[in-house]
Amino acid sequence: MTGSQLWAGVDVGKEHHWICVLDTSGTVVLSRRCDNDEATIRAVITEIDALAETVSWTVDLTTAYVTLLLTVLADAGKPVRYLSGRSVWQASSVYRGGEAKTDARDARVIADQSRMRSDLPVLRPDDELIRELQMLTGHRTDLVADRTRTINRLRQQLVAICPGLERVAQISSDRGWVVLLARYQRPKAIRRVGAARLAAMLTGAGVRHAESIARAAVTAAKAQTVRLPGEDVAAELVAELAQAVIDLDTRINAVDAEIEARFRRHPLAEVILSLPGMGFRLGAEFLAAVGDPALIGSADQLAAWTGLAPRPKDSGKRTGRLHTPQRYSRRLRRVMYMSALTAVRCDPRSRAYYQRKRAEGKRPVQATICLARRRVDVLYALLRDNRTWQPTVPVTAVAA
Repeated sequence: MTGSQLWAGVDVGKEHHWICVLDTSGTVVLSRRCDNDEATIRAVITEIDALAETVSWTVDLTTAYVTLLLTVLADAGKPVRYLSGRSVWQASSVYRGGEAKTDARDARVIADQSRMRSDLPVLRPDDELIRELQMLTGHRTDLVADRTRTINRLRQQLVAICPGLERVAQISSDRGWVVLLARYQRPKAIRRVGAARLAAMLTGAGVRHAESIARAAVTAAKAQTVRLPGEDVAAELVAELAQAVIDLDTRINAVDAEIEARFRRHPLAEVILSLPGMGFRLGAEFLAAVGDPALIGSADQLAAWTGLAPRPKDSGKRTGRLHTPQRYSRRLRRVMYMSALTAVRCDPRSRAYYQRKRAEGKRPVQATICLARRRVDVLYALLRDNRTWQPTVPVTAVAA
């Protein structure tokens, strides 16, 4: 045993990690590669435990790559702290050979920063429900991105057939256009079928506004009588891409159902849903981003995490200046911003606050951010007290 306290820094990787262990003087006690499998990780933990009475572990990632390591460390009763990758990169520049980049060097920087700093947050393993929400919301984000890419490719091919049809088609927002393009793509075919038959086909597929879509499609098709080069191949691609969009919509709806079912099992689901503008999707995103809400220390901490707490930017005699922070959870900020946008439409009190900020001269985005910051305080209070939102503040009886 070399001492009573050691610091282990882990540079996380997909196939293997690099672990560096330092003593109280910053001397390297151990530096080695560790395969990302349970047996090897347990062997390394046992080896390091034999070197000191206490070992402080620190990692630089919280992604899926580190899940096995965190789980094994938790099973062994080892608390783990977190140093962000950005902080590792910034700290590396002050060490000798700052431009060098190796896994071993990064692991040493992580261990040394852990040795010198006492303010690093402690990671706690997420429970099963939170982990499922993180995976499902991440998967839904990927599916939505795939849908956007597919629609962009569809539009590109549709321009090669009929630019006028591409201009009037509301592919992103109206499912009816996707259903129509999966069946008919060429102007000649649309003209031949006619508005009445198109409307009947769309109505049978459960499309809303079938008649207006059919009329717009026929009008655009009648405006073009020439056949563009490559129309046959482009039509096949449009049909294929339109069907892909339909399939993606089906998959997104299925994932939404799974997200909602799991979100409503969380004990704080009704508390989160009670806040105007918060639906199950944004609520699930919130839980996936924060993990355990009980770990949120204060409303100010949640606001800083969300990027809604301005940071001071003073220098010399220039004081009182604030700027937008650069390090915050983009995912959490999106949740609060989108829920504020929704609240402006559906909640009279939120709308009144938004309009008051607009009257003060703030732009729409600024007014929405002000509302989002105010809602952070409200949401934290609801989570802290485990109560649902009410239009009026409940009066707590005070014993005489």
